[in-house]
Amino acid sequence: MARARGVQAALIALSIRRRGVVLALALLLAGLAAWSVRDARTDVFPEFAAKMVKVQTEAPGLSPEQVELLVTDPLEAASSGLLGVKQVASKSLPGISILKLYFGADTKLQEDRWRVAQHLASVHLPTGVGPPRLIPLTSSTGT
Repeated sequence: MARARGVQAALIALSIRRRGVVLALALLLAGLAAWSVRDARTDVFPEFAAKMVKVQTEAPGLSPEQVELLVTDPLEAASSGLLGVKQVASKSLPGISILKLYFGADTKLQEDRWRVAQHLASVHLPTGVGPPRLIPLTSSTGT
């Protein structure tokens, strides 16, 4: 224990004698830290959820079975060939079809949304069924 105090005392004494060198090293370290933070690719609230585009289509008066057959299945078939789509999930409810398209991490969500909107706009749906609409973006953290 006495030896440890001796090493600490010697280090403190050296730092006081060479305060210019210590100050220069501290400023250099602070500069490197500031440069690293400036170039860091981090976000305050990083996305933890997979990139997803949600599509909702209204089909008033149709049962869940009819919605699936006439709306959900054609939309699923059309979207499964889209570039970057990893998984397609859907839900057919009375009068509404909900489609979730999951994309890989290497894609850009805005471009994915644009491609989905363009692609699904060309799908022929029965008369009375509304156009497929993209659900607005939300954050995985709820902010």
